[in-house]
Amino acid sequence: MEAIITTERLVLRKMNHQDVDDLFEMDADPAVHLYLWNKPVKSKEEVVAVVNMINQQYIDNGIGRWAVIDKATHECIGWAGLKLIKEPVNGHVNYYDLGYRFKQKHWGKGYASEAARAVIAYGFEELGLDLMYAITDIGNANSQKVLEKMGFTFKTVFDYDGDPTNWFELTKAAWEERS
Repeated sequence: MEAIITTERLVLRKMNHQDVDDLFEMDADPAVHLYLWNKPVKSKEEVVAVVNMINQQYIDNGIGRWAVIDKATHECIGWAGLKLIKEPVNGHVNYYDLGYRFKQKHWGKGYASEAARAVIAYGFEELGLDLMYAITDIGNANSQKVLEKMGFTFKTVFDYDGDPTNWFELTKAAWEERS
């Protein structure tokens, strides 16, 4: 397992086809997709296509979402990472977006915060970023709490594909102040 980042409880590494069953379990769960357009996946083939797309992002952009592995059980419990967004979103283009998603059975255990903290540090320290963004559905209070805990600042609500969405920002300077 080629670790990119390790934390106290987690290993973050590139996604691969061995993760498909775990990612299917996560993305087929309607509760996981409550704030993601309510479109859970229906087949493992859909997950394979996503893994292939993310693997292409690693090649094209040098970055993408990573599988999050529980060190104790070796289970893929979700994903977290940065994504280079090349299409215009909320008046921004060519920016880095922090994202994370976990299996419902692992919610409330601090994994999102632990993974987000590691990804943010990687972005600022290893990639040399000065700024990153994150978005959440306006109803997703738990994700918003994670972002605020990491030091992200709420900036605005915008229309994202017909859904009101919160826009957050974190500067390297603000991150370093907290660290």
